[in-house]
Amino acid sequence: MISTEQKAFLQDAEVKAHDLRHRAIIHKATVTHETNVHRARDRFVDWQDARTQAALIKWDALNHLDRYLEQFEANVLQRGGHVFWAETGAEVRDYVLDLCRRKGVKKVVKSKSMASEEIHLNEIFHEHGVEPVETDLGEFIVQLRNEPPYHIVTPAMHLTKGDISELFAEKLGADPTGSAEDLTMTARKVMRNHFLTAEMGITGGNFLIAETGSVVTCTNEGNARLGAGLPRIHVAIVGIEKVLPKLEHLALFLPLLATSGTGQTVTVYNTLWNGPRQPDEPDGPEEFHVILFDNGRTNLLADVEQREALHCIRCGACLNACPIFRNVGGHTYGTTYQGPIGSVITPHLRGYEEFKHLSYASSLCGNCSEVCPVHIHLHHHLLHNRRNAVRKGLAGALEAFAFRVWTWAMSDAKRYRLANKLGRIGQMLASSPGIQGSALDPMRGWTQTREFPMMAKESFKEWWGKREGNSRE
Repeated sequence: MISTEQKAFLQDAEVKAHDLRHRAIIHKATVTHETNVHRARDRFVDWQDARTQAALIKWDALNHLDRYLEQFEANVLQRGGHVFWAETGAEVRDYVLDLCRRKGVKKVVKSKSMASEEIHLNEIFHEHGVEPVETDLGEFIVQLRNEPPYHIVTPAMHLTKGDISELFAEKLGADPTGSAEDLTMTARKVMRNHFLTAEMGITGGNFLIAETGSVVTCTNEGNARLGAGLPRIHVAIVGIEKVLPKLEHLALFLPLLATSGTGQTVTVYNTLWNGPRQPDEPDGPEEFHVILFDNGRTNLLADVEQREALHCIRCGACLNACPIFRNVGGHTYGTTYQGPIGSVITPHLRGYEEFKHLSYASSLCGNCSEVCPVHIHLHHHLLHNRRNAVRKGLAGALEAFAFRVWTWAMSDAKRYRLANKLGRIGQMLASSPGIQGSALDPMRGWTQTREFPMMAKESFKEWWGKREGNSRE
């Protein structure tokens, strides 16, 4: 049975794959990204060794997650902070809303936080009379458009400067411009007042440091510093998988994140938040709250075969490398996390019943695994997800029948040869002028836009047999 999410994905993918303007915008953005990333990798003494070392550190962190999270919590509490363990998104929302009610919070400034997107926190704020303001420029833009982020790192990747100029003219009364600097200054003027009048700042966290109890935020705009430092309350919502054991590990992970995310040597603003403002400190929040967020992560952690997916540092490199993402775009996935990493983790976080189809939205080319800075074998995990869906009995009747026929043909040499011959005959019939491209064409989804490669007239084994036979004569 096709789920509601799968129907939406197929419909949106059909539209976006034929939208040449959209594809041109995404192609330009991802090609530029790849060029910058390749240059940045050359600054590493040994890029592959860096990836290996990062994977080992994350392996240690996840396999001793209980110990490192408790160490992190103890260090936060020691400096006067608060730690809340949230198993579900509902628990996060309830905690934040209760804090808003108790402290009289009417406005919240937010830096980019995929965890808050995961639980649709902005919608809940609106329902309870709290104004959320996204302060990351890309997030601010998509918030004005009432859209979710398009990309993990680049929320407004799908828009041109002209699109944003029209948006700012409509929503903010700004003069039309083709200058990126002018557009940035327009947003800055609007945001400054929000920073000064908000009672609460919400951030995510790129990393949690167990050794020091630090929440690490990495931005290129400085908005996380203003958003967490100016309001009297700072709330950091961070997935439990973001923990690193030691402070020194940032010397590796900060360059890895910047290189793979944007092609930089290091992100512009890297801030370590260690608690509320201390008596001898001139600035900072009066209250510091860290929400350690599970929401299905421990289910994935329990899967020894696939837990390495939790190594992800949300750099977005796999999205930019993925040919499927480049053609259908980020919104098509209908999830918080798009592209290969989203297709791997979403069925675990939100259920195979609705999201098993994402694991099939891949060519399995392996490019995502090649670019991952922490060595996650993403294309293998997509195959694992497909297998898991079948084991759970979620395969449709046609899919199950096809696999049974394939198994029957592949388990016997004679049947395999027969299937080859029948396949050639079937392809010849399907490619005839009266059939190809019509409603009767079984490959219509492919042949509408491209030619389907014809099977060879003879198999390699047949060719080899003839060759050997000729050589003996």
